[in-house]
Amino acid sequence: MNDEHPPQRGTPVGRRVFLGTLGLGALGVVAAPRLQRGLESFLGGAADKDPTGLTGLLPNGGGFRYYSVASSVPRKNADSYRLTIDGLVDRPTTYTLADLKALPQTRMVRDVQCVTGWRVPDTPFEGVRLSRLLDTAKVRPTAKAIRFTCFDGTYTESLTLDQARRADVLVALRMQDKDIGHSHGGPVRLYVAPMYFYKSAKWLSGITVTDEVRPGYWEERGYDVDAWVGRSNGRDDEPTS
Repeated sequence: MNDEHPPQRGTPVGRRVFLGTLGLGALGVVAAPRLQRGLESFLGGAADKDPTGLTGLLPNGGGFRYYSVASSVPRKNADSYRLTIDGLVDRPTTYTLADLKALPQTRMVRDVQCVTGWRVPDTPFEGVRLSRLLDTAKVRPTAKAIRFTCFDGTYTESLTLDQARRADVLVALRMQDKDIGHSHGGPVRLYVAPMYFYKSAKWLSGITVTDEVRPGYWEERGYDVDAWVGRSNGRDDEPTS
């Protein structure tokens, strides 16, 4: 048998079929981002009504999983959103979304690591360093920790004051180079780059300076309070920063 002329197998693909296939492929490339956004929106909406967290088991091409511990979460916008800073401070402050956007913004690109195992590499976050807000509020010398509350009415988190002052801890307004949507905890969420993602509280509404660490929602249910990636919760993941 002559290797230069192998026998033909099957039916030749006609020019119209070939061009049609190329057209469908191009349409898929154009439509893929829209389909992905639609999938993320659907999963995010379902998660709002799923306190079990089972929607987190559904596949999502964006890599993220949607978790909510509340049966529903109200939506906030530029008119209704408020972030309060209180507790052991000399200057309690309330910020609107516009106030936060007017402050100097810091952009970081880090991997996101969930304690349940999934990881999303090279994820951009942008927002105001938490340390800046604490400095403006004039934290008192007796302060030792921060307690975070959320407008879902249920979720809480905590950091020591030293952890909160790290340069890689943000009050985040943008994620993946766009404003943070409701499903991802917008319009404002916490972002603690070097810790497991449960520390990065969604739907952030309150920052209270306290004299001791008060375990957050998942920490009261067994997760580590100090949630360094790869050094807590019995996991050995690569650090995210």
